Amino acid sequence: MDKFTALPQERQQGIATAAMRIFGAVGYRKAYISDIAAEAGISKALVFHYFGSKKALYLYLIEYTGKIMVSEFQQHKGDDESADFFDRISQSARIKLAVMNHHPALMSFLNSMYHEDDEEVAAEIRELLSQSKDVRSELVFNGADTHKLKEGVDPDLVVNILLKFIEGVLGSRLDNTRSIEEIELEFTQCLTMLKNNLYREEYLS
Repeated sequence: MDKFTALPQERQQGIATAAMRIFGAVGYRKAYISDIAAEAGISKALVFHYFGSKKALYLYLIEYTGKIMVSEFQQHKGDDESADFFDRISQSARIKLAVMNHHPALMSFLNSMYHEDDEEVAAEIRELLSQSKDVRSELVFNGADTHKLKEGVDPDLVVNILLKFIEGVLGSRLDNTRSIEEIELEFTQCLTMLKNNLYREEYLS
């Protein structure tokens, strides 16, 4: 891996993007190093030279995409920061929409990874997803105001539901049949509906 990280940043990004496109399109099992090499414009031997194996490349991409997502959340976390629970959800979705718009290969790869069941990488995926979920929850919901929720509503359960909801709604962008604006409108409407049902009456305008 040291040989890969010694490459110029632009070259690293080009190879990583090519690999994400292939894995995102066909999944781990059906992805071939030869196809990734062709997409990146390098030889198959070079891919093995940089990563050693397909599995090592795949695990590198999981770490790589996770760093990008965390970086985006950290960079924009203070933008119009609000303690309101649902404002935090909305902010998280806006950040992810921006990442999706600027890094379509990354989102395609992540969507494929969430559904990957190949035994060669499944255990590592579960472990890394668990870690990234904790980091993302901390970045998004640390300090969020949950006292407006109705009595008996479990904030942690709501967080889990809404994170899955975000993945589902934003994942519909991957088929390229809907615009970012259409998805953002639908998400806002759904979020408003949930807020109206989960917040106590005195906090609804």
